[in-house]
Amino acid sequence: MSAPHDDGTALPAERARAFDWIDESPAFDVMQALLAAQPDCARFVGGCVRDGLVGVEAKDIDIATSLTPDRVIAALKAKSLGAAPTGIEHGTITAIANHQGVEVTTLRADVSTDGRRASVAFTTDWCKDAARRDFTINALYLTPERRLYDPVGGLADLDDRRVRFIGDPAHRIHEDYLRILRFFRFSARFADAFDEAGLKACAALKAGMEILSAERVGDEFSKLLSSPTPHAAISAMAASGVLSEIWPAPAELECFGRLKILAPDASPPLGLAALWGARGDGIDARLRLSNADAARRKSAVKLAAGVAPGPSVAAILTAAERRWIDEDFPPTERAREILNEEIARAAKAFPGEM
Repeated sequence: MSAPHDDGTALPAERARAFDWIDESPAFDVMQALLAAQPDCARFVGGCVRDGLVGVEAKDIDIATSLTPDRVIAALKAKSLGAAPTGIEHGTITAIANHQGVEVTTLRADVSTDGRRASVAFTTDWCKDAARRDFTINALYLTPERRLYDPVGGLADLDDRRVRFIGDPAHRIHEDYLRILRFFRFSARFADAFDEAGLKACAALKAGMEILSAERVGDEFSKLLSSPTPHAAISAMAASGVLSEIWPAPAELECFGRLKILAPDASPPLGLAALWGARGDGIDARLRLSNADAARRKSAVKLAAGVAPGPSVAAILTAAERRWIDEDFPPTERAREILNEEIARAAKAFPGEM
């Protein structure tokens, strides 16, 4: 892995404009506090950089720094900013500016891993911090001046719509088996095809997912189901055997595909109902769903069973799909209305199933 240039690479103006939030958000005050303690000690990292580079508004803002956690706290307090040690054992401090939180994490290098969590040591080496991350597109760093540090070739992969593990995929997965699910989720969003080496490693190491907690699996899988275009990823998971590690029953991939065409923002409980129908009984506990989400999934399955015999939610989707086609494929907003109307129709016809 080659080290980044000391001064990084200036973003072209059209790309730099996507990061105007740097000068306006609470993160600006946090960044300035850190840089006042030591010049060039902090950079934006991860999702907020990756998303900005593809023109998507950042949801969460993360900062990486070479300052140790105690120095981060001191730097924040020196500028009258709040500091909460939310993950201090892993080097993370939540800075509070204008009543909003910004995560600040000290550069880290893995010392040991067990497939679920890692023991880390703090470092001042940006390349070592990048090397411990999962995918190249998540190891991009940006200064407030819009200078990009790209130690592992993440920008080229992002532009080529490619999701690659950093280094050896098997090694990355052995560090944390949740990266198998993250590979499919990020590929669904940022890739046109699945990286062959990554897909092969996920298939070979899928059994390691059994050591993951239900909460982590449920959270990651729900994020995938929430994405607007997850069907190819779910299909690839089924073909590779990864999906059966989440739930062993055969999945109704066609039914799930219909759902996401009709309603790209369908909730994860409805997605689970579409995938497994009544064969999904027990998945609520497997994924540690909230009581509300478990109830939503069960209601969708019951409604579908009332519309037509059998365990599948496909009947409700078939009716909605037929109307969607009859209306000459209206846009997403109308498709969502059609789906909701069919669900409401079923609920009215079979009130006892709610």
